Amino acid sequence: MKKNMSAVDRTIRVIIAVVIGILYLMDALSGVIGVILGIVAIIFLITGIIGICPCYSVCHISTKKKETVA
Repeated sequence: MKKNMSAVDRTIRVIIAVVIGILYLMDALSGVIGVILGIVAIIFLITGIIGICPCYSVCHISTKKKETVA
């Protein structure tokens, strides 16, 4: 699969995942909401690290700049 996420998109996802993780560890998030946001954080972290978002692929979206040949 081709990478379809820009560096900004990847950075934002990783930051959101880290913030959710910190809130969860500090017991600011708990219960069902905590579990759901924990799952979202894991997904954001994985997609942010590898640079591929399956949802973007299905919808044919890419936030990555097009490479131009000079």
